[in-house]
Amino acid sequence: MITYLLKSGILLFVFYAVYKLLLENEKMFRFNRAYLIGTLIFSFVIPLQLFSIKTMFETGINTIQLEEIVIRTGRAPLNESDIMQNIFYFLIRIYVFVLLVLGFRFILNIISFFLKLKRKETRLINGVKVVLIDEAVLPHSFWNAIFVNKAEFEMGKIPSELIAHEKAHLEQKHTLDILFVEALRIVFWINPILPYFIKAIKLNHEFLADEAVNKQFGEVSNYQNLLLEFASKKQTVPLASNINYQITKKRLLMMTKQESVAKAGFKVLTVVAVCIVLLFAFSSEAVAQKANLMNDKVYKAGDSEIKQPEFPGGVMEFYKFVGQRFKIPAEASKNHVDTKIYMQFMVEKDGSLSEITIVKDAGYGLGEEAIRVLKLSPNWIPGSENGKPVRVLYSLPITIQSSKDAK
Repeated sequence: MITYLLKSGILLFVFYAVYKLLLENEKMFRFNRAYLIGTLIFSFVIPLQLFSIKTMFETGINTIQLEEIVIRTGRAPLNESDIMQNIFYFLIRIYVFVLLVLGFRFILNIISFFLKLKRKETRLINGVKVVLIDEAVLPHSFWNAIFVNKAEFEMGKIPSELIAHEKAHLEQKHTLDILFVEALRIVFWINPILPYFIKAIKLNHEFLADEAVNKQFGEVSNYQNLLLEFASKKQTVPLASNINYQITKKRLLMMTKQESVAKAGFKVLTVVAVCIVLLFAFSSEAVAQKANLMNDKVYKAGDSEIKQPEFPGGVMEFYKFVGQRFKIPAEASKNHVDTKIYMQFMVEKDGSLSEITIVKDAGYGLGEEAIRVLKLSPNWIPGSENGKPVRVLYSLPITIQSSKDAK
């Protein structure tokens, strides 16, 4: 789960940085809308590794991450794994609690809008439903209707440009985008990049609606002045498209910005190239699947059928084999060392172990002892891919736990 969140966070950060650097200032709002929604989906789907792509540089060597082996010495070692597990469960409870609170508020907001649609007084203007409400809020839109203050509407204080602006939101189905991203915000509320993405999506919606208004009325300066009149009014409604969302200098300048077809085309090609590179980088075939943790001996990885190597008697017997033969060096025992080392070894096509290496050592001769034990291992039942024997690289963490009061 943590790995998935990190990968999705990295993807969101990269895609958002690309948007800020290359696309935000370009007047290609429809492409930007597709980019923002598409990369948002990409960032949360690709790390799931529902499919895989074999890279051009594939080595043919699969890697499997084993669970850590804990070597305990002394009479009363501190069980750090239990402490970490308790912390993990505590954080999970916090995550679920916040998710439920946000989800409940989201549902209430949706219900509130649909109740207004049914109970409030409505008008039909230019083929669009306008709902008259008593609340002193600016015109805003949701689903298939525009909501305006009843008193201001009856006094003719709602400019036709504002109605056209909200109508553009409805015609372009911006409500669907907002509901989608707000649902993502609930599930992934812990992700710090997501709010910036949502802010960019909503601002791009305003660019699109402003463009529609200016095409209809053709009076950009008058429309800009109209927006500035509402700039100090901060009333906003959750889930709705709001006329005064981010009335900034950038939004006003975007209305008169000239398009450069060549420049925009170059940036589009650059963005596509970045997406392809990230697709290969984050969905390239990796055999360290969740299936390993469930001790599945045969599973699918993309289009390949993978059969893991097997220690005689199973992986639990391998853990016992290492644990029973691992001898804590005298120096480590004397200093009551609590640490972790990381090993790698290759299971060859004939099942023998080779390339036994220390990835990270802690000294005291612990790495050398791990090498000694792994060299004692009997041959494994070799692994295969689509029926053909393959070499498989294993990563093995070993935790050393020692009681401080051991004599």
